[in-house]
Amino acid sequence: MKASEIREMRPDERQMELEKLEKELFNLRTRAETEKLENSQLLRNTRRDIARFKTIINQSRTPQAEKVKG
Repeated sequence: MKASEIREMRPDERQMELEKLEKELFNLRTRAETEKLENSQLLRNTRRDIARFKTIINQSRTPQAEKVKG
């Protein structure tokens, strides 16, 4: 998912999608241990999507803190 698509989401939608991705990553890791994954790039892409979501969530909180600092 692209960063611009994530930024367009509402905060509650972002949080729900992040939780969904974390569950998916857990399932992928479990499958990778028990059997061979058809597409090993799924793990990498899911980790990167989670990082994107966390970054954008933190950036959306940061402007409020910067205004206080002056």
